Amino acid sequence: MQISQKKCGDILTLLVETERIDAASAIAFKDLIRDAAQTSPPRVILDLSKVTFVDSSGLGAIVNAKKALGPETRLDLCTLSGAVDKVFKLTRMDSVFDIYPGLDQALSGPSAS
Repeated sequence: MQISQKKCGDILTLLVETERIDAASAIAFKDLIRDAAQTSPPRVILDLSKVTFVDSSGLGAIVNAKKALGPETRLDLCTLSGAVDKVFKLTRMDSVFDIYPGLDQALSGPSAS
């Protein structure tokens, strides 16, 4: 599991560099998110453009990452593949997260302020 990070002003963007977030990688994923967000940015954007599969453990890891960031940091998602987007819609997690079609839209989205 690898995650690349980049600062865009006070927004931290995290690009998941793996195709799967599943039971085998969920713990490492949570640890990487927690470590990356230690600076407590006001907003984190999780770019899932390279992720093609998320199972229930992976979904749980993303939800736990949101909780671990705390109430002062918002976690938004972008660039979900068709299969990953379907998981978020079926589980209604698309109502928990703001999901953007791409990173540029996420950076300039309504919650960017």
